[in-house]
Amino acid sequence: MTFVADESIDGPIVDRLKDESHEVEFIAELAPGIPDEEVLRLATGLEAPLITADRDFGELVYRRHMRSP
Repeated sequence: MTFVADESIDGPIVDRLKDESHEVEFIAELAPGIPDEEVLRLATGLEAPLITADRDFGELVYRRHMRSP
């Protein structure tokens, strides 16, 4: 399974997912600092669950009605 991990996720969590044979697109490695909207678009484009500790994504999904996988 593929996941998108936001920068707010600790590296050991990403490492664990990778160790369990999951593909992880880690924003901290791919494009640090990109806006949350872009992170959500990436996850949606990949149809991958977004793993985050950032509550701002709730605003994007529930109040601004951005699509989320």
